[in-house]
Amino acid sequence: MFKSIFSALAIFAVSVSAITLPPHLPRNVNENLRRAPGQVVTSCTVPNTAALTFDDGPWVYLYDISKALVAAGAVGTFFFNGDNFGDCIYTPDQAKRVKYAYDKGHQVASHTWAHKNLTTLNWDQIHHEMWLAEEAIFKITGAYPAFVRPRKKLIVVPFVDIDDQTRQHMASTMACSRDWALGADEVKQLYTDLAKRRPSNVLTLNHEVHQHSAQVVLPHAIKVLKDAGYRLVSLAECLGQPAYTVTGPPTPRDATWTCQGK
Repeated sequence: MFKSIFSALAIFAVSVSAITLPPHLPRNVNENLRRAPGQVVTSCTVPNTAALTFDDGPWVYLYDISKALVAAGAVGTFFFNGDNFGDCIYTPDQAKRVKYAYDKGHQVASHTWAHKNLTTLNWDQIHHEMWLAEEAIFKITGAYPAFVRPRKKLIVVPFVDIDDQTRQHMASTMACSRDWALGADEVKQLYTDLAKRRPSNVLTLNHEVHQHSAQVVLPHAIKVLKDAGYRLVSLAECLGQPAYTVTGPPTPRDATWTCQGK
């Protein structure tokens, strides 16, 4: 059961070192956004690292997750939606959570705008889903994320060409802690089994919107992974890649900080 739940998450990525984005990237310049298909990665690459990632936020439990990680000298990776479950990322409370995670040293990344299945969309629709979420994170934090995890649980560098091979990878279901379906004790046992198995590195998918995952499972996961000798790092660090393509000051709040009409 361990292998089916905590096998390494597939990652679709390209090098971002050569990508230079202007401070305000125009949405309609598609030729600047199309990139060569990237490399599929099936695990972290840095030995003795563990990357704990969290989907579906920002949400109220982000603070509990961050505090538990920081207290352990660790960081996590948060994949944020833009407008999912009726919660707009631009509202003051949601934007505050995104900025809080970034300021605490966690990696922030995109989980697409509205949590749509990208395998059912054409290029322009995919671009729309990715761009809106990444634009929001950039405005709120000043950092342009180098990774996006679509609904099908792949991790992708933004604005790569979506070719047939990529779509096939997107269509595959990646393993996760299944904290959305299992009780706290069951997920804790999966982490215990994982630590005992002691693979070279660890990459797990969790969800910040579930209270038991944030407040019960995570402290246990941190303990057993640290006791097993792992460094708890961001996704970017466990891959040896940059987390962002651009970093700078956040954008002042204005009328564009809205989900209306998007």
